[in-house]
Amino acid sequence: MKVERAGSAGAARRVSAVGYTRKAEAIAAAPAVEAVPATASVLGIPEEEFTPRVRDAIMTLMGEVESLRRELQQTRSRLDEVEKSADRDHLLPILNRRAFVRELTRYISFAARYGTPASLVYFDLDGFKAVNDTHGHAAGDAVLGHFAEILLGHIRDSDVVGRLGGDEFGVILSHANSNQAHKKADVLVETLKGSPALWRGQKIAVHFSYGAFELMAGEDADGAIARADEAMYANKRNGR
Repeated sequence: MKVERAGSAGAARRVSAVGYTRKAEAIAAAPAVEAVPATASVLGIPEEEFTPRVRDAIMTLMGEVESLRRELQQTRSRLDEVEKSADRDHLLPILNRRAFVRELTRYISFAARYGTPASLVYFDLDGFKAVNDTHGHAAGDAVLGHFAEILLGHIRDSDVVGRLGGDEFGVILSHANSNQAHKKADVLVETLKGSPALWRGQKIAVHFSYGAFELMAGEDADGAIARADEAMYANKRNGR
């Protein structure tokens, strides 16, 4: 699927943006008024009843309303971009941990309210520090980016990918029970193993461990991540 830091300045900007948006939305709610034609009525008033001063005042008002409409649209676009930026990982084209936990909470709620199954797959890159030490941090960033792109390229639009830590990734599989999640995890694993990252023409194979399980109604996001971590370590102990 295709990202926010707490702080007084950020909070102030959000409060200001909300207040501005509410004011602009009130203006946007007013009925749209078309440009005054040469021979027509404006706001239901025949043109011949307008004095030049009244006509000029209405034209000025209509221009201001249209200007505010455009400004509102621009503000909405900026707020949308800010929201997306706040949810995105600072390095990779996937969700950061905060946004991923929010989505995980939402899927757990769906499971509780509607009985909709969802599962979590947890990946942990093994020995990733050696990649940085051997090839440099730029190569390490490239490996992380490649790993994220592989995950994004092999999930559905309804699924979610996030970075939970430096070299830890999570995938939320919507409408997937435990059996389906394990099958999908195996497919992702084989794809990742068969697609090593390339750095300056050199293949960099990365080993990783993973765990998959179905989300349970009533648990919280931190508990779900902890269970995924336990499942991952269980696989690691079993040599998977």
